Amino acid sequence: MDFWGFFWLMIWGFFFVAYLIVLVQVVIDLFRDDELSGWAKAAWVLALLALPALTALVYLGVRGRGMSARQRGRGAVPPEPSDVQVIQAATPVQQIAHAKTLLDSGAITADEFAAIKARALG
Repeated sequence: MDFWGFFWLMIWGFFFVAYLIVLVQVVIDLFRDDELSGWAKAAWVLALLALPALTALVYLGVRGRGMSARQRGRGAVPPEPSDVQVIQAATPVQQIAHAKTLLDSGAITADEFAAIKARALG
């Protein structure tokens, strides 16, 4: 095989792998979408089996905008707060002291101060 034959093999191989990735992403998005009925999902899958390239292009054009939103919406569970975030959280004493400062400056009323104090202690 000469250089140009190898070169074109690599080019076509790249596009084939990219095409397979698009097909897999479309199928994943189909099953991730809660808005589509089972029949609609089945129709898309049958269309992908019959005319895969055309169906993938149509799917990306029609439903592509929501693909990223569906992928973001199914992210990993948010991590627990780190030790630094827990340490930096205001203690009830700090919350009451801050509320007292606001009360003394006239920014809040005595009723609001009592509500903040009850929330901090409760």
